[in-house]
Amino acid sequence: MDDSASRLYPLDATDLAPGTSRAFCVNGVSILLCNVDGEFFALENRCSHAKAPLAEGRLQGHRLECPLHGAVFDVRTGKPERPPARRAVPIFPVEAKRGWVHITLPNPAPK
Repeated sequence: MDDSASRLYPLDATDLAPGTSRAFCVNGVSILLCNVDGEFFALENRCSHAKAPLAEGRLQGHRLECPLHGAVFDVRTGKPERPPARRAVPIFPVEAKRGWVHITLPNPAPK
């Protein structure tokens, strides 16, 4: 892998049950990993509207509600489905294999 293009961060898939999410920080970037019916999605853990931590919100299916103003995002695409957010939240490629979840982050990481 070309280190200048991306970085891969493996996580144990058994640590995150379906219907749950978990926030963690990698290289100063807060990431929210969501398990939707056994499929994993990763997005920046910050609402594009008011910068609230999305990890404090409610995950229902593929929809994640921001705890501050109620904006709803599709965790598969990062796109807002309900205002007040109008911009998408950055998402990161995820691959689950052999019991591990691999998240690829851009290098440099988003600010």
